[in-house]
Amino acid sequence: MREKVTIQQIADFAGVSKFAVSRALAGKSGVSESTKDRILKAAGQLGYFRSRVSNVSEELHDPESAPIAGTIVVLFPNIRFQNKESFYWGPVFDGISARLNQKSMDILTLTEPSSDRVFTLLNPDAILGIVTVGTISTQILLEIKRLDIPVVMVDHYDPAIHCDTIFTDNFMCMRELTTKLVSRGYRRFKFVGDVEYAHSFYERWVAFRSVLDQHQIEYDPVKGLIAQEDSTVSDYVEQMDESELPDVFVCANDFIADNVKAGLIAKGIQVPERCGVTGFDNTSPAMTTVNVDKDLLGMRAVDKLLWRCVNRNSNAERLLIEGDVLMRETTIG
Repeated sequence: MREKVTIQQIADFAGVSKFAVSRALAGKSGVSESTKDRILKAAGQLGYFRSRVSNVSEELHDPESAPIAGTIVVLFPNIRFQNKESFYWGPVFDGISARLNQKSMDILTLTEPSSDRVFTLLNPDAILGIVTVGTISTQILLEIKRLDIPVVMVDHYDPAIHCDTIFTDNFMCMRELTTKLVSRGYRRFKFVGDVEYAHSFYERWVAFRSVLDQHQIEYDPVKGLIAQEDSTVSDYVEQMDESELPDVFVCANDFIADNVKAGLIAKGIQVPERCGVTGFDNTSPAMTTVNVDKDLLGMRAVDKLLWRCVNRNSNAERLLIEGDVLMRETTIG
């Protein structure tokens, strides 16, 4: 039998009091939102929310052979540029819609939800399952979990909820990109992107670091810089001393890479002759990047959700989709 996680263990791990943990887990006031989020994530990492799983394997079923009908909810929070107009998230949503149309299934889209709204609007008897797109707060995910219906998350992971997830293979794609940069003679690297901004950013950072460690090449992370509406990244690059410039900036996505390139151009630095720039996601033309099949992410999320509807008790799965490294004008060779 799996040992039960205690309130004290969560408190010690999160560095807070038992009182704070008790209030946060009960959804009561008296704990700040940032502390509550830290407590919920700590509890998830320790396995507090994990349901007890039987050791007996059950027979798996094919969704094509079972009648499936109902409405699919797509949870699409309008934060961090997560909306249908986004060059990245828009095609993901299009893939979800196209696949549901192929299956003649109804779709209900929720944007900018609060936890109370999600809980009161969704009737578990009328909803077949939920596909979440991008980053969703832990508190909303816990509200969804209480509905006890299948959930698939696209491009997001949270230890508080154990469900199927769909990702680009961030690790292997970034390893391939970084390896190609090393093979082209680049030796001074900077990684630009906040690894706590998204799970995908973290995976890309780990892959980048693993290749340079393998080749015993030093690297300099630029932490805390993420692509926002302001010019934080481009201003930072523009203000760098030229002696600090690397051979190449490896950016967590194309939007950050565009800002880095803008800063270099404003500084009078030639790209890629003096300094290369790479991105990820293939949302910017001419950028060396990784092409992500965004429509396929959405389509496969629907496929996985329908499979989960007829295999409720099977362990959660993580599906990885390959991307293609595109060497373009912002790097040499």
